[in-house]
Amino acid sequence: MNKVEHALMHGLFVHLHHNTDKAIDFGMFKRHNDTVRSVSPGSLLIGPDANDDAAVFKLPDDDGLVAAKMESHCSPCVPRPYDAAATGAGGAMRDVVAMGARPLFLLDFIGTRPPDQEVIVGPCGFKGECTCGKCTRMTSGERIDLIVRGIHDMCREMGVFVAGGGLSTSFSDIVPAVVASVIGRLVSRKPLTKPAKNPGDRLVILGGTGSDGNDTLYRAGLVEEMRPAVALFEEEKATMEAALAAVATGKINACSDLGAAGIGAAVSESARFGGLGARVDLTAAPVREEGLSPEEILICETQARMLFQVAPEDVEEVLRAARSAGVEAAEIGEITEGSAAVFSYDGHEVARIPHQPPAELFGSR
Repeated sequence: MNKVEHALMHGLFVHLHHNTDKAIDFGMFKRHNDTVRSVSPGSLLIGPDANDDAAVFKLPDDDGLVAAKMESHCSPCVPRPYDAAATGAGGAMRDVVAMGARPLFLLDFIGTRPPDQEVIVGPCGFKGECTCGKCTRMTSGERIDLIVRGIHDMCREMGVFVAGGGLSTSFSDIVPAVVASVIGRLVSRKPLTKPAKNPGDRLVILGGTGSDGNDTLYRAGLVEEMRPAVALFEEEKATMEAALAAVATGKINACSDLGAAGIGAAVSESARFGGLGARVDLTAAPVREEGLSPEEILICETQARMLFQVAPEDVEEVLRAARSAGVEAAEIGEITEGSAAVFSYDGHEVARIPHQPPAELFGSR
């Protein structure tokens, strides 16, 4: 097993970001929701037990559907509070888009130290003392201003209302709590979902990959410095419009945004949840900068990207629709029969991610 396989499988099978069900009993919520369903005039179509990008709900006396997602970007706000808050909001919006909906409004919560206490913003923020010479000392109140500004600027760019939120300054931890909830309305005929549906479907990516966003490598202990994803405001807006244009074709069979662990996680989870395999040529993925390694293309968490699954005969129509919004789009692979997602670059295999983790590494967890 190579290092990138280790990092990606650590994120997919061990870290709670991708394994919330190991810490929370989703079955309890499903049983509760089933009870409410018997008396509610509305209907929860996709809830937490589905483990999809966002929830989908049918309002009473309304033919339309709404999608909702809550996203946290707490740890990235230590080294990059402005970008992390903005990408947290943007990521929640992409999750809503991934279900086939346009984001409408956002609620946020910020929890941090008292405003007059000092914090370190930068690469050494987790250590409590700067040794790199690149960090900035500021008050918690000044950091709150950066976080609020990041959320505001993303919502302004995306045309999303800030409907409300909450603030607590009673936190004592180095890491602030930064949470965004986004509500949207479906524009697709039915919810799009993450699991792969059909062997032979092609994988189409929207947006280019950069070298930012090494969170998965950091959490796996393979790098010492977390470099969170950089906020891409105009690109995020263009990707949303491109994705909704592609959704409007009615030819999307499955969809996922590219957040934590990037292409690697989006493809691997979709294949695993659908009980199928996948084959991806990372050489075909659009990039934002020259000189990226295959591992960076696979795992980096660059913002403003989406992943679609489309029947072979519909690929060109979907590509035209997405490119009409000025966004790079490309076919990068396909869904296969099998039990693993295989990623290659220039004809050489980079990573093979099975549906089940290797017992010798993760069996005891």
